[in-house]
Amino acid sequence: MNKRILLALGLITCSAIPAGAVSLSKTYSYFSVGGNTLDQIENELAKHGPQVKTSNKRHPGATQMEFTTRLGYAQGTTAFASSFCQLAEAKVTLKVKIILPRWSRPRKAEQDVRLIWDTLASDIKRHEEGHVVIAKNYAREMERAMKAIDRQKDCKTVLAKAKEIRARILEKHDKAQEQFDRVESVNFERRIMRLLGYRLERMEAARRAG
Repeated sequence: MNKRILLALGLITCSAIPAGAVSLSKTYSYFSVGGNTLDQIENELAKHGPQVKTSNKRHPGATQMEFTTRLGYAQGTTAFASSFCQLAEAKVTLKVKIILPRWSRPRKAEQDVRLIWDTLASDIKRHEEGHVVIAKNYAREMERAMKAIDRQKDCKTVLAKAKEIRARILEKHDKAQEQFDRVESVNFERRIMRLLGYRLERMEAARRAG
C-alpha cells in the first residue's frame, strides 16, 4: 500500500460548526494486464503493477491515501479576564485512490485461467478496500481525539496538541496497515484456494439447476 500523508492545519472563522462523520473521497484507476496463461498474467502484474515507496517491487494493487485536517478556533475571555482558545471545529478528510488491474481476457485463455483471474481480481479489490476501512477508522479516531482537546490559554497551544494527536494516530495507522498486509500475505494461498472452491461449487450448482 502506498500512503501519502498531507496535513492542512488552517485558521478559519471562529464560529461553531456541527459535528459530522469523516469525509471520504474515493476514486479508482486501472492498469492493463495481458497474457493467456497464469504465468503470463503473473509476469504482466510484476511488470505493470503499481510501485510503493516501502518497496522496490510492483504490486497487483495499491491504495494511495491523503489525510487532510481542518481546524477552526474560538477565542474568548473567562469571568476572571483571562483569555482562552478552544477548537470550534476539527474535520478530517480522507482522499483515497485505489489502483487495480484490468485483464484484457484474450479469447485463447482457458476457462480455468479465467476462473482463477476472476477470483484473484476480486480478492485484490477486497484487500485494497480493507486498507480504506482501516484508514477511515483512524481518521475517525483522530477527529474524536482533536475534538476532545481541552480549552487552552492560546491557539498556539491548541495547534501543538492537535499536531501531536495527528502524529501519534498516523503512526498507529501506519502500523495497522502494515500488520494488515502481513496477515493477508500469510493467508493468501489458503484464502485463494478457499475462494476458488466456493466459486466452483456455485458453478456446479448452477449447472445442475440448469
